Amino acid sequence: MPEDPQQRRPRLTPAIADVRRAVRTALLPLVDAGAQRAATPVDSGAQRPNGDPEAAAGAVSVRPGGRVDQRRPLVLVALSGGADSTALAAATAFEAPRAGLRAAAVIVDHGLQDGSDRVAAEAAERAHALGLDPVRVVRVTVDLARGDGPEAAARRARYAALTDAAAELRATAILLAHTLDDQAETVLLGLARGSGATSLGGMREASDLWLRPLLGIRRETTRRFCADAQLPYWDDPHNADLSYTRVRVRERVMPVLEAELGPGVAEALARTAEQLREDADAFEQMIEEVIEDIVGHEEAGISVSVSALEANPPALRGRIVRFVVRSEFGTSLERVHVQAVLRLITEWRGQKPLDLPGCTVRREAGRLVFRAAG
Repeated sequence: MPEDPQQRRPRLTPAIADVRRAVRTALLPLVDAGAQRAATPVDSGAQRPNGDPEAAAGAVSVRPGGRVDQRRPLVLVALSGGADSTALAAATAFEAPRAGLRAAAVIVDHGLQDGSDRVAAEAAERAHALGLDPVRVVRVTVDLARGDGPEAAARRARYAALTDAAAELRATAILLAHTLDDQAETVLLGLARGSGATSLGGMREASDLWLRPLLGIRRETTRRFCADAQLPYWDDPHNADLSYTRVRVRERVMPVLEAELGPGVAEALARTAEQLREDADAFEQMIEEVIEDIVGHEEAGISVSVSALEANPPALRGRIVRFVVRSEFGTSLERVHVQAVLRLITEWRGQKPLDLPGCTVRREAGRLVFRAAG
């Protein structure tokens, strides 16, 4: 029989207090708005990153739950079994009832390692012991044929599975266990790839269904939480595999930066991301104010006035182009794509149409006309 969560009362250590406080703060906005959102079915395609339509298969209920209580909104914890998500699950199990919310868990089994089903089952039992209900294990098939690497493929499958589970359970939010260290690594990876300010802004604490309560919490704090609460967790061997770029950043690059520049590098990178997100939000607001006046609908596409684009600063022009393509075709442009499009404005010499991810663009009668590819 699972342990009664009320019988497990670890002493309130600094690590436990910090993680619980972070979760409590993240859940506060849901308390008033949650009831209305929980009663509205989730559009499982619209909430996935980049509108990814891929669906996960094989949802299995580990333990049949009772009737769903729709009077209290439900939050869903994405639980891998690692220290970060285990700490998040434990803190959510503690804080959610106190906020008038129900808390459930979904464990995604990617099937990429021997024994992954065992790891998923152990994580599910741990979630039950913490008092999360319902608890689902979802087995997914990771499509490695798209050529963008196993990490991206696993992420697509995982987010699809989580979104589908949220739709089925009518969850108000999905809680993800990304930490401050994950945020710092994301910013460094973006710098290395020459990404724009939007990408360097890293992960948001709240975006659509997704909540990341631990973005201000260091990874070492989640491990200390688990130790203090006597919670076992799983160390994913992939997290030590130096063939992955993110692991090399974590194991080699960050320690060198800390050693050479002093402590606090991760926090500084996270602050940089926050500042860039503020800038991105300001640009987004400016775009939303002008976009309806400069775009027009075309057959199988959309067009933008060249003169209106030219009247704006270069930085805003590029963001408008990115915004249009992302909104209309669901794809993200790299800087090289954006620069090529902007040359149709500033260096127009009758160029042929440009092929972009998911669409084409050509200049026609004083407008940039974007049409779906193919």
